[in-house]
Amino acid sequence: MKPITQNIQDYLKEIYTLTDGGEAASTTALAARLGIAPASVTGMVQKLAGGTHPLVNYRKHQGVTLTPEGKRAALEVIRHHRLLETYLVTMLGYSWDNVHEEACRLEHFISEEFESRIAVALGNPIRDPHGELIPTPELEMPSDESLALSALRPPQKAVIVRVRADDSALLRHLESLGLVPGAKIQAVEYSLFDHNLRIQVDEKLPIVVGSAISDKIFVVCNPL
Repeated sequence: MKPITQNIQDYLKEIYTLTDGGEAASTTALAARLGIAPASVTGMVQKLAGGTHPLVNYRKHQGVTLTPEGKRAALEVIRHHRLLETYLVTMLGYSWDNVHEEACRLEHFISEEFESRIAVALGNPIRDPHGELIPTPELEMPSDESLALSALRPPQKAVIVRVRADDSALLRHLESLGLVPGAKIQAVEYSLFDHNLRIQVDEKLPIVVGSAISDKIFVVCNPL
């Protein structure tokens, strides 16, 4: 089995994120996520796809997916990351917009014992501060029935359960709009032409959000 180095963990984590919807990840998209030249990414995924215990499946022009072994390795580092973010916010007073980089630095180095102790100290949380699901100790991702806010149509009501974003400025902007996990949403108006959605947040004055924001927010609908 290949050693799961910090660099490989970063690759597997980003591949998991890009393939979460069931589609293969292109090397171009992976390169953009990692901030690395596409040619270097292609070389790395080819290495990860080789040997007797490949971590990814890769075919030229068809993208890359994780093998079962690669998926477990990805879920392990994702569990570390999301538990660390939760610990930083809950125990150390960090805000949700400044934990990502800190967790990225720490996720590769904590032991399984330390991970377990963090989980117990936090009461074995299911979600991190952004509402993202935390993989179980058995390295399984809990089921998620949420849908993108962009799919909401008037007069549907919903509750925000997670925000898929790690950009600090964007998270601060979302917080200023009240678009955080737990917020209650009602779709007021939808534009077929520009896909803008007018929503009411926690019964305040309606605001308009475009797909750049509504695609990153996930909700669970309430019965009408």
